[in-house]
Amino acid sequence: MTAPHAPHIAVVEDDGPTSQQLQQWLRAARPEARIDAFQTREAAEQALTTQRYDLVTLDLELGRERHAGIALINALNKRGLGTPVLVVSAMPAAVYRSIMKALDAWDYLQKTQFDEAEFIETVLALLRASKPTPTPADDAPTLDPLWQRSPLWRGQKLNLPLTAQRILATLLERRGEVVSYEELFEVVKTGRSKDNVRKHVATIRDALREVDPGFEGLENVPMRGFRWAAR
Repeated sequence: MTAPHAPHIAVVEDDGPTSQQLQQWLRAARPEARIDAFQTREAAEQALTTQRYDLVTLDLELGRERHAGIALINALNKRGLGTPVLVVSAMPAAVYRSIMKALDAWDYLQKTQFDEAEFIETVLALLRASKPTPTPADDAPTLDPLWQRSPLWRGQKLNLPLTAQRILATLLERRGEVVSYEELFEVVKTGRSKDNVRKHVATIRDALREVDPGFEGLENVPMRGFRWAAR
């Protein structure tokens, strides 16, 4: 039997305890992983531009450099390897969405707002990612079944984190039908509440309206759930 590939992962985080915690969780998820930790942009950039990683987790701010993470992501993108990037930052998700296109990161976790289970689930999903195999259908977003990068709609990228992508996939599978909150809880691994689901749906709507400002095809059915009604 062929041994599983040992992923090579970079952790870019200037806070020592946070870096150690992330490394511990990564080893819990993939004990065979090779993990390199960096605390400065200079050290991280040298490694990211000379070595190939299966996953990079990074903070947007490193020391006094507020945009160090952006510079590192841009450096990775120039290599064209499609390396998955998971941003782990204290920056609120609402603020992050406004610069998501510029970052071209794969997913985002806000510090203090996630636990070990959510981190590990996100990491494993990103490590499973490969080239997308889209299956167009009607006027609906094209979702990558392996959750690589962002889905496409009308030829443009929808900037959505993984949980929002899963909710969108569920709504598309049941297009035209009402999908209850309880059914959507199955794809929301943490924070299983109606308010949290509504926030994810709002994120989906915002992303769709970035492509089509007049989009109204994602309906809220009061007291029941949501329905994808776009043709």
